[in-house]
Amino acid sequence: MTDLTKLTIAEAREGLKNKDYTSLELTDAFIGNIEAANAQLNAYVTVTADQAREMAKASDAKLAKGEGGALEGIPLGIKDLFATKGVHTQACSHILDGFKPPYESTVTSNLWADGAVMLGKLNMDEFAMGSSNETSYYGPVINPWRKQGSNQDLVPGGSSGGSASAVAARMCMGATATDTGGSIRQPAAFTGTVGIKPTYGRCSRWGVVAFASSLDQAGPIAHTVRDSAILLKSMASVDPKDTTSVDIEVPDYEAAIGKSVMGLKIGIPAEYRMEGMPGEIDELWQKGIEWLKDAGAEIVDIAMPHTKYALPAYYIVAPAEASSNLARYDGVRYGLRVPGKDIVEMYENTRAEGFGEEVKRRILIGTYVLSAGYYDAYYLKAQKVRTLIKRDFDLAWENGVDAILTPATPSAAFGVADQDLHSDPVKMYLNDIFTVTVNMAGLPGISVPAGLDKSGLPLGLQLIGKPFDESTLFQVGQVIEDAAGSFEPEKWWG
Repeated sequence: MTDLTKLTIAEAREGLKNKDYTSLELTDAFIGNIEAANAQLNAYVTVTADQAREMAKASDAKLAKGEGGALEGIPLGIKDLFATKGVHTQACSHILDGFKPPYESTVTSNLWADGAVMLGKLNMDEFAMGSSNETSYYGPVINPWRKQGSNQDLVPGGSSGGSASAVAARMCMGATATDTGGSIRQPAAFTGTVGIKPTYGRCSRWGVVAFASSLDQAGPIAHTVRDSAILLKSMASVDPKDTTSVDIEVPDYEAAIGKSVMGLKIGIPAEYRMEGMPGEIDELWQKGIEWLKDAGAEIVDIAMPHTKYALPAYYIVAPAEASSNLARYDGVRYGLRVPGKDIVEMYENTRAEGFGEEVKRRILIGTYVLSAGYYDAYYLKAQKVRTLIKRDFDLAWENGVDAILTPATPSAAFGVADQDLHSDPVKMYLNDIFTVTVNMAGLPGISVPAGLDKSGLPLGLQLIGKPFDESTLFQVGQVIEDAAGSFEPEKWWG
């Protein structure tokens, strides 16, 4: 039998329908990969093998009757930010020690309703704060990719590093992830996988541990553009429990794949050509432009003058919302509790021990920018800048642009414990330079693997779309995937 873990979701779906193999066989193959690789890659923080097998058996029973949902029998990994009933949900933070929610997030409920199988919970940056998956209480995730001729451990990106690493290393068929400033697209680019951040409001945030409520959005990471389309169709829905979810019909995203891009107008923003950007990134961008031109798309230059303000504005808005959201973790009702002589000291002790360094940094920044006397100078100004960033995009759409092509990241994956980046948080934050604008404007963005750098590491291109027009991103993304081919790390683990 072929290696079942090498299949795409689309292929596995057909194989299960044709009874070439069972969901239990498929699930067991992935559990085997997890058992062999997780000690080295640290992608999963908990593996639900027994539950997965029970779910797979239930799927097999449905498939045997010719029934079943869109994801019937497909084994997935779930980022530790999504509430999963009775299963470890701790946002990879010490402060949520032992927390197992008595409820299920809307996104995961949608997946289980469509027949998906849960393999376990995936590692991530603590409370989704980080660009390298090194802030997790459970230790860093390792990227399955390595530089040619090197055995240095590399980061998989963040915050959805566990999701990206698990998909790239064939430890699940696809994974849920979240994106607040690039946390789906940057890890996807670092691991040679496809990651889409949908429009704000496309997927319900109910049951997803909050970081920055006006920026957070759930989405999938998968091997191919088609697999991402299949997953997003199941994940997306309106939800009465999330008033920011939008009641717009979820289209059949898969139907967009393979459609011609002839006549589509693709915008190229000069402002994304940053000073000091590596030549390889620029060359890849040019290659992407040529691929789309060859496929019949019209390439137009566009101006996005407020791009340079996006990162500083984001690092005011996101920490401000985080400081408010994380105020609820006090050691009283659930999670970690560190005793003190009175309730105030108990709060202080619990939060001091429970939160990691990066989370504390962002709470402090957020509390500062929201404090009396600074609110207008920082937070209010950042929200005004946000409006201007959205306006840049609105003008592009008004001028007939269908999608925007940019690099996904300013570099390929870097080393674990890179001293240059760890000594200067701002340098780490610069990893989000190409992605934060999309969250600030609430737009959809997809990262598609487009090539390898001179060290043999994957690089991605980003497509940005109009609100709720994920279909065009899948349509154009498929052209890039077809031109670039697929990328697989050379196996050294397991």
